[in-house]
Amino acid sequence: MRRFALNAALSVVLAGSVVTVTGPPALAQAPASSEKGRLDVLFIGAHPDDEASGLSTYGQWNEHRGARTGVLTVTRGEGGGNAVGTEEGPALGLLRENEERRAVGKAGVTDIHYLDDVDFYYTVSAPLTAGVWEHREALSKVVRVIRETRPKVIVTMQPAPTPGQHGHHQEAARLATEAYFLAGDRTAFPDQVRRERLTPWAPGRLFNTGGGSAPTGERCETGVAPTIAGDTVYGVWGGRPSARNGGRTWAQVERDAQRTYVSQGWGGFPDVPADPGLLGCDVFTQIHSRVPYGLASKGPTAMLEGAVLPAPGGLPLGTGFHLTTGSFGVSPGRPFTVTAHADAPRALPGARVRLTAPANWNVTGSGALGSVGTQGRTATFTVTPPADASYGRVPLTATLTSGRAFGQTAATVEVGAAVTGVQEPLPRIDNFDAWAGRTGVPALTGRVKRVLTLGSGDSRRVRVDLANRTDAAQSGTVTLDLPDGFSATASSRPYELAAGAKGSVTFDVENTDATLPTSNQGGAGGDHDYTITTTNATGPPDVQKAALELVPVTEATRAADGPRVDGREGAGEYTGATLDLSRVWEGSACESAADCSATGRLTWTADALYLLVKVTDDRPGTVLGADDCKRHWRTDAVEIAIDPRGDSENTSTTFKTGIFPRMGDGRPCFQRDADHHQGPGGETAPGMQVASVVDEPYTGYTVEAKIPFTALPAAVDPARMGLNVFVYDSDTQDKVGQTRIGWSTWGGVQGDPYRWGLVTLPGHVPPSGMPTTAPPAVMPTEVTRSANSPESILQAARTGVPLAGGPAAPPSATAAIGGRPTVSGGRTVFRLRATGPGTAHAYVWDGRVLGRRTLEVDRAGTYTVTVPGGTGTLTVAFVSDRGGTASSAAPLR
Repeated sequence: MRRFALNAALSVVLAGSVVTVTGPPALAQAPASSEKGRLDVLFIGAHPDDEASGLSTYGQWNEHRGARTGVLTVTRGEGGGNAVGTEEGPALGLLRENEERRAVGKAGVTDIHYLDDVDFYYTVSAPLTAGVWEHREALSKVVRVIRETRPKVIVTMQPAPTPGQHGHHQEAARLATEAYFLAGDRTAFPDQVRRERLTPWAPGRLFNTGGGSAPTGERCETGVAPTIAGDTVYGVWGGRPSARNGGRTWAQVERDAQRTYVSQGWGGFPDVPADPGLLGCDVFTQIHSRVPYGLASKGPTAMLEGAVLPAPGGLPLGTGFHLTTGSFGVSPGRPFTVTAHADAPRALPGARVRLTAPANWNVTGSGALGSVGTQGRTATFTVTPPADASYGRVPLTATLTSGRAFGQTAATVEVGAAVTGVQEPLPRIDNFDAWAGRTGVPALTGRVKRVLTLGSGDSRRVRVDLANRTDAAQSGTVTLDLPDGFSATASSRPYELAAGAKGSVTFDVENTDATLPTSNQGGAGGDHDYTITTTNATGPPDVQKAALELVPVTEATRAADGPRVDGREGAGEYTGATLDLSRVWEGSACESAADCSATGRLTWTADALYLLVKVTDDRPGTVLGADDCKRHWRTDAVEIAIDPRGDSENTSTTFKTGIFPRMGDGRPCFQRDADHHQGPGGETAPGMQVASVVDEPYTGYTVEAKIPFTALPAAVDPARMGLNVFVYDSDTQDKVGQTRIGWSTWGGVQGDPYRWGLVTLPGHVPPSGMPTTAPPAVMPTEVTRSANSPESILQAARTGVPLAGGPAAPPSATAAIGGRPTVSGGRTVFRLRATGPGTAHAYVWDGRVLGRRTLEVDRAGTYTVTVPGGTGTLTVAFVSDRGGTASSAAPLR
């Protein structure tokens, strides 16, 4: 124990209470991270509820194997909807934290670590998310939490930009994957090791959720099949009974947990089947492993083998064993290297590795390691596929033996042609593939179909990217085999590439049949599939799949005078084509046109766009209070989305507005959401006007809007303005929508500007001074802080793991509760012992906040603080002026 002297006494008046400071204090050091905060498994997600689909699995691991799972949630979901009240921002974040803690508690999870990053809005862009979250700073916090809690297994979300996948989910998974590799490297974030005295820690296995399909019943664990060939997938059946939960199946327990998220509209989730044979599996895909595991292992704990539980074969727990390859992409007839890495907590004498490849593949290398210990040893093999090897992903398996003990691992390579040709990627795919290669997980590439959009009846340039994977010059042709209704100016293009070079060829592709259905009604789920065949001089051609997606197009006619914005279509106000807004893109299908259908009309003047949307609806949703004009997807509403230049990668450079036809005061309202500047309409879209007419008796409503061009983030390109119109239909009073319909429709399309329809405005001249490139977006920054969460403070005080993925406060500027608090007259009085400057956040908590005080501490000393409330627990978070936090708690009697 160290002692700190105080030179003078100090009195401070705080919100009507007297705070006295005396000295000298005596302060014990805050507890370092201990076994109380240690974990076996850590789930890493973006929002409260992201872990909910795996709670059956984590509960089983805890109940049957004693495995302790924790959760790391990057945000508290402040940007989401609220189906139970009007809370938003930090208040909503605290509400959602409480829901998450209660939900995961049903699976035996007690620890949730929040990073205090902002939940800004739904986006499909991981790069946008990485920028807002300050990727490097967020990564340092994830690494710190891993080093503090020392999990042996990490589970995260899908990092790939699959259609509709939330960009926050992608970025959370990227952070988890990078942290998995970096947390054990003492050169990564070295101050955590040198100054904070944290020990590097390398988790044993890394998984993401999903990635496979399985039958129902217990056989789902042995029958799970990967979505991507070569992936290692696992299923954990939810039909097992839980003794802790009265014999109810774990799927039922998981559903109860999911219903805890009432703010997200999950309270009404239906019961799962009572027959266990009708219950399926939670499915997970292995991204990486550092430890041996049973290659044929299935069952509820197979994912824990080698990390939390011993792997089959008898090697000691703590043994490391994995493979690296000289290249993920390999070619027939060309050798490549495979290196086996092994280490062990105790000596493994006479260790040897046997590498197994497919039949007719040649493998050379002795595999002898000698005695393997903590320093580790490697064995290198040369592997040569046969000249006629089939293209595709191929597993390589390895067995480590020492005496009678053995362990297994595997790696995947992809056999490809001498020259590959793939359709140009969308920017998000290009970004992801570069990240996967840079991070050391190249097998994650190639799991998102290459798609490009073009307007119905229009043409576009399509680039095919070429790569020569040999050490000799190559030449050949690239041929597009397009589906009916499409043509190219030339179906084949020649190419020449130097050894190891990359290049491209381009085609002008036209949709020659404008009667083909657009959006998700055309092709297969909206994809008009075709193949790209690339020949070469040395072997079979490369054949790749790709797709074109048709978006609807229209011409907006100019109006001499702007329509009167009154919610009615006056004669001659809208003379252009009528837009069909009745196609479903998410949710339940409309039972009939009377249940949900809509049309849209569009015109423009020199200064504004005008849109009229007529909605047919048989049952009104919740009429929100006039003070709740936000999150329009919760009830009946219209959303208008405009991409001025028609080339936005994500919605931060677009204009999006949600319009409610009627609020509690009888009037419509509008706001902007998930775009260049979200917020109240009057503040973020000056000059915009809305009007509505709600049918009586109710058969639907009409919404009309005037949107000044100057309210858009950039000048409109009159040749290709992006536009979409969505209608949200709710038939209930629980602030939960049922159906989403619109003009250009795919799942998640509200975040996909490239999939929006296209509009031409012949003769349009943008207002003077409008930029052609949108300036930086105004992003939400309001966030819930862990120092303002009694529940997070209680956890930090219990585990010794500091708040928000940050460091512990230094001994020279920290503070804690000193002695036992006293309660009198409904107030709590306690002593705060401080060694230096910072801010103390004190709460009296009994499941709700009974009282709070914030105290600015400017010097060392013992402060006497009074807080309203006298039952439950006193929690104090101290945010040091010198960085870091300290948390303490005391029960009130």
